[in-house]
Amino acid sequence: MIRTALLICSLFAFLTSLSCSTADDQELLVDPEEQIENPETPDGPEEPEDAEEEPEACADPADFLFEESQGLILVEFEKGAFETDSAWEFIEDEAASDGRYAVWTGANSFSNPGNGLITYQLDISNPGTYRFIWKSAVTEGDNGTESNDSWLRFADTADFYGEKNGSRVYPRGSGKTPNPEGASKDGWFKIYRSGNDLDFKWQARTSDNDAHDIYVVFEAPGTYLMEVSGRSRGHAIDQFVLYQENQYTQQEATSSTEFSRISCN
Repeated sequence: MIRTALLICSLFAFLTSLSCSTADDQELLVDPEEQIENPETPDGPEEPEDAEEEPEACADPADFLFEESQGLILVEFEKGAFETDSAWEFIEDEAASDGRYAVWTGANSFSNPGNGLITYQLDISNPGTYRFIWKSAVTEGDNGTESNDSWLRFADTADFYGEKNGSRVYPRGSGKTPNPEGASKDGWFKIYRSGNDLDFKWQARTSDNDAHDIYVVFEAPGTYLMEVSGRSRGHAIDQFVLYQENQYTQQEATSSTEFSRISCN
């Protein structure tokens, strides 16, 4: 009896040992590549430490910062911060950049700037003197001397003036002279385009019958405010550019299709 019991115990121990080693062997037979097929942690792959963060998106155009880069700023006019219930109207047009432009549909405001105010915050990293031009059109009537202008002001820059052959004019109310022929008030210039080619073209001048190009001086890096307001009903604007003339020709600046990066203030 005792011998039989010992035999049964020995047989049980042998079978138990065989079962355990078989399970171990099965684990070793798993393909190592299958075990590391997805090495990512449950939380996903880690981002590189030096990965560049995306700029914060802005919901309100009043927070847009249009970033100057290498001496140039190019902006879609309709991306400005427009007053609520403004008389500026957005027109869908495949020929316009970004497929639309803005046109002043309010009453003529020949003597009082500030109606239908639009603001743009310009983030300047390369200070200096910039020429200003916008791309505009006459959309009412067939006379190139009507419906051809809007108001423009840079109130917080080191200088804002019109220049022709070295001769300068300054906005009325700026404390500087001489002042332009025609309308100007409270630091605002009347900015017009000329000619009977009424479609969109790049041109921005001041001083009636004595056309001066437009310049702005940014004395130091920082954020500066550009203001536009309605003047002549039917004047339409598609985009504008500021550029340093020592880096670009007018053709180079106005033919650019790379609009300024917008960050959030």
